[in-house]
Amino acid sequence: MFSRKIFALAVCGSVLCGASARAQETRERPKLEVIRGPTNAPLGTIAKVAVPEGHVFLDGKNTRAMLKGAGEPTSGRELGFLRSTNGEWSVFFEFSDVGYVKDDEKDKLDADKLLDALKRGNAKANEERRRNGNPPLEIVGWERPPKYDAATHNLEWAIRATSDDHPILNYNTRLLGRKGVMEVVLVVAPDHFAETLPAFRKLLAGYAYQSGQDYAEFRSGDKIASYGLGALVVGGAAVGAAKLGLFAWLAVLFKKGAKLIVVAFVAVVTFFKRLFTGKGAKTRQ
Repeated sequence: MFSRKIFALAVCGSVLCGASARAQETRERPKLEVIRGPTNAPLGTIAKVAVPEGHVFLDGKNTRAMLKGAGEPTSGRELGFLRSTNGEWSVFFEFSDVGYVKDDEKDKLDADKLLDALKRGNAKANEERRRNGNPPLEIVGWERPPKYDAATHNLEWAIRATSDDHPILNYNTRLLGRKGVMEVVLVVAPDHFAETLPAFRKLLAGYAYQSGQDYAEFRSGDKIASYGLGALVVGGAAVGAAKLGLFAWLAVLFKKGAKLIVVAFVAVVTFFKRLFTGKGAKTRQ
């Protein structure tokens, strides 16, 4: 059974969080090799993405180093991290080699039923959150209901929620490929979502699978995923590690083999600023 996870962003502005903030401040910053746009960056051997001017990119190795430096878990499947230097948003790329996900549910995505499934799982997850001394996460509803584009084979959705009086926006895109799914997480504060979405979609237009990896290149005998589009929405494919962004708290619904178990933690704003402006950053064009 695959891990079931949902990413959610809770805005914290420039607020730091007591002991957690001090722990992050004293943590040694990793030395990262930062690629600056404009350039084309590989996402492992699976795909590539165009990095626009005014953006920076980390490959999978450096993405994992960044997360570990922040004290966050990694999945080992991270392929890239892309961040705007002019805006308050970031994008994480991970690939899940679950096989070819059939899109025969494309006309059967019931937003109400999927939301109900998420809420039921979240109710159980909140029990675990309380046991861990963390505030509950309440799902408010869809910011954007699940939508599948049969031409691009992209599935996207956005959920609004709250946690400890902080608004949360969970925006996910799944790019279906021949051998699995590229899991793309947009990290952005809810009040910047509307203005950021066009730039994010323009960024995805510069994404492409490598030759032989595209969804349309499926061949008889290829591995078939054991679930469909609906399961991707409720967490059928593991998203992996916790993802952080500027001016955000990130709540992660996480636990292997469970439906929706929540693990809460706090991200510190200044950690990411220093990664790309301090001595820990090594620039490569």
